[in-house]
Amino acid sequence: MKHTTRFAALALTVAVTTALACPAAAQERPSDRQQSAQAAIEAAAQYGGAVSIQYALWEEGEITLTGHAGTFSRTENRALTDSDLYGVGSVSKIYTTAAVMQLVEQGKVDLDRPVTAYLPDFTMADPRYQNITVRMLLNHSSGLMGDSTRSAFLFDDYDGAATDELLARLSTQRLKADPGAYSVYCNDGFTLAELVVERVSGLDFSDYLAQNITGPLGLADTYTPAGDFDRDRLARIYQGDDTRALPTDTLNIVGTGGIYATASDLARFGGALCGEDLLTQSSLDAMANDEAVRGLWAPDSEDDMLGYGLGWDNVHQYPFHHSGIQALVKGGDTLYYHTGLVVLPQYDLAVAVVSSGGVSTYNELAGIQILLDALAARGVSVQAPASLPEAQPAAMPAELSSIAGTYAAPGNVLTVTVQETGITITAAAALGGGAQELAYYSDGSFRDSEQTMLVKFDTASNGRTYLYQLAYSQLPGLPTFGTANYGLERLEPNDPGSAAAQAWTARGESLYLLLNEKYTSQIYAVGQFVTAVGLLPEASGYAAFCRIDDANTASQYLTLPGTGSRSGGDLSFHTENGVDYLSVRDYLFMDAAAAPVLYTGPGAALSIQPNGYARWCQVGQAGGQTKTISIQGQGGFYVYDAQLNLTASSVLYGDASVTLPENGWLVFAGDAGTTFSLN
Repeated sequence: MKHTTRFAALALTVAVTTALACPAAAQERPSDRQQSAQAAIEAAAQYGGAVSIQYALWEEGEITLTGHAGTFSRTENRALTDSDLYGVGSVSKIYTTAAVMQLVEQGKVDLDRPVTAYLPDFTMADPRYQNITVRMLLNHSSGLMGDSTRSAFLFDDYDGAATDELLARLSTQRLKADPGAYSVYCNDGFTLAELVVERVSGLDFSDYLAQNITGPLGLADTYTPAGDFDRDRLARIYQGDDTRALPTDTLNIVGTGGIYATASDLARFGGALCGEDLLTQSSLDAMANDEAVRGLWAPDSEDDMLGYGLGWDNVHQYPFHHSGIQALVKGGDTLYYHTGLVVLPQYDLAVAVVSSGGVSTYNELAGIQILLDALAARGVSVQAPASLPEAQPAAMPAELSSIAGTYAAPGNVLTVTVQETGITITAAAALGGGAQELAYYSDGSFRDSEQTMLVKFDTASNGRTYLYQLAYSQLPGLPTFGTANYGLERLEPNDPGSAAAQAWTARGESLYLLLNEKYTSQIYAVGQFVTAVGLLPEASGYAAFCRIDDANTASQYLTLPGTGSRSGGDLSFHTENGVDYLSVRDYLFMDAAAAPVLYTGPGAALSIQPNGYARWCQVGQAGGQTKTISIQGQGGFYVYDAQLNLTASSVLYGDASVTLPENGWLVFAGDAGTTFSLN
């Protein structure tokens, strides 16, 4: 099987919509708002494939609208209610930001002091780490490589190792950018912020939240995995279309994404950020400041879905900012729960939309629609452009020939070629190879013939060249949203030499299997346990968008702000006992070809070795056999078919007797010394 990474070509056709306007308040009744809200969340659930979805609107001190749609459980005869709990994912970062700002107000933390002032044991293999400030953790500009979240996403397993071991993991990493150079989403930054809160306050983070945020605000339906609460209240989560519910979604980086809440409690928390119930106005203003402009950011990007503040994903959300209304947005996605929180401080409005399955962006859009209706009820109209700015076809300057080249972003590679009147954008062959002609216009943009989107090319202050994209789009039943960002970055030519190129090419058809993830990890369920070096002919000299340095190493290259280079990491290979191993940050992978064939004869058993690494096996000739697998110790197993699709698991479904798939795979993981016997 080839590399499991999913590629998607740049969307070159985007629907253009008319300007947004709220209907007149005199024509609206309360039931209209309820019906509109219900339609919006049902649309969000449909587009995202949610199992269930729940929302709540907070207005001037109280919850005024709630609702839900979908199914609590695919097998239980149990009604979905407004009191069901959901994981809020990265919306947890707003709680962490609030905690930091409380310590700032007490004079215990200075946003612009180095993190090392509060975590003196924080070190990295890169002296620039000493320049990382607390502010940079909260606005995603720290320059940290990516997400050191190994064994953080677990099933029904509260284990604080992912947080407790972060400093040790970072100690061996370098930075991918100068601190403050640009903002790109970074989970590790908020786990560091969580550690700052703990170190300065002297409290465990969950205890700090209870004593200083959720307790004082009366948020009785907000919890962390460390807490004692009725987990049966959590809306059920599923793997694809399987009818068997999965164990509890447990994120052990609490301040980054581990909080649970009802939509109503989350909306109340958002409401507390409208006034001074939790923080002073000075702190609220600091959180709502446009932090992204401090570093590299796309020009004319105010209509994009991202515009970082402190904690917030966006502090000038479209369409509100066109009418002088500041809208603060935070989205959250675990692997199974998805959340959108939108706050309008000047109108004392906050909405939360949470779901099992789905996509946070759709939930945010549903929340925006609910807020547009709430403003309409007050006679406030929101107008915003939803079409490209006016421009005319024009003669293209000769100097624009320099923009030709290969441009990349995670999941996207395309080639730009220049003609007399415009450019041709061609997707990589692995992405279908589709091409589209874009003509040059008088504002320096290139546009398709239908005027549905435009692109521009910008050589930024760092000397890198970016493809900027602008488009407005709408899904039926949801409001218009904007895309206005650096979508791709040019890969500058790189010749690592013939020996290095041959070494990487030889690895191009290989798969690599993850070895050092805990047995309760969600990674085994969602397919992220397998990777490949990601070679493409259009990106010669690069592997998985890393610049090839020599025969065994490739360095993180992309510097896309926003989310485009969020999960960076250098690639490093080494060989041990004839087996190729790949290291990416603190993850270790093994060449799948080295996995032995499973022995199923008399006395068949295997044990986890002292290094604690998972043990992968190929089914081989045992395909079709049914085996009972007993476990002595703490561990679990997962079974996959030839395409590495999950078919059975002791961890997820309590499977003990399994039929081995033809040409399938098994992984056994657990504590060192755990033994698996096949009967």
